Amino acid sequence: MTGAVRAPGPVGLGTWISGARLRTLPLAIAPVLLGTGAAIVAGDEGEFHWVRALLALVVAVSLQIGVNYANDYSDGIRGTDDHRVGPARLTGGGAARPRAVLTVALLFFGLAAVAGLVLVVLSQHWWLLIVGAAAIVAAWFYTGGKRPYGYLGLGEIFVFVFFGLVATTGTTYVQVDVVTMESWLSAVGIGLLACAVLMVNNLRDIKPDKVSGKRTLAVRIGATASRVVFCVFLLLPFGIAAFFALLYPLAWFTMFVLLLALPACLIVATAKTARELILALKLTSMAALLYGVILGLAFAL
Repeated sequence: MTGAVRAPGPVGLGTWISGARLRTLPLAIAPVLLGTGAAIVAGDEGEFHWVRALLALVVAVSLQIGVNYANDYSDGIRGTDDHRVGPARLTGGGAARPRAVLTVALLFFGLAAVAGLVLVVLSQHWWLLIVGAAAIVAAWFYTGGKRPYGYLGLGEIFVFVFFGLVATTGTTYVQVDVVTMESWLSAVGIGLLACAVLMVNNLRDIKPDKVSGKRTLAVRIGATASRVVFCVFLLLPFGIAAFFALLYPLAWFTMFVLLLALPACLIVATAKTARELILALKLTSMAALLYGVILGLAFAL
């Protein structure tokens, strides 16, 4: 189905910034913090490569912004956003021309590719070029192409793998040439938190997604099961943090993030409106960032 995209007027900087969906950036920042903390533990006398850590951050953030604009473009031209209940999108809302949104998405994918190439050259792990290419391809086909896997209920797999496992362990590996237990387990934790963000977002959009034919995991399993799965995604990482607290005492401070996570679970369990779910989405994104900051510092210090 093709949506009738309205003719856009002049697009201001604020509109483009809104289209970048800044509230999703914690999902890119947190795994790099965790991976760097794990690298400091594994490095000689706590040393790590800060330039490589910064490049890993550029890759992760650029990919996140790129996929946000790519989703905006693909959902907009399909008409998926015609019935959305959340904030209006650039393409579907008629704020920007589809080609302009696509161009910006490709620019950020290009930035991620350049930063990734520099990172590969510095680390000399050339096989990581394949991983980087796979990440960009996966980011595009999430909602792009003829059969986007995000429309088949597989979005959580992409998020868990690339914004959990790959981002965290990759950050550690390019710095110290190994992947440690700290890196793997924290990657699982932040990957689950990223899945929680996606789940509450899709839970909010169940009704419009059904109308547009977008069969996310939330659409497939229904609202009640989605609420349960969201809480599981959100709370399991704190079991991982509790395990790390036995080895790194500062990791106990990660439990303070439950002050955001538990209200988010309560809101999702009882929510009647999209506005309530948007609040839960914000709380979950902030919880993911603080989880990465605190647990990463617990490793590093």
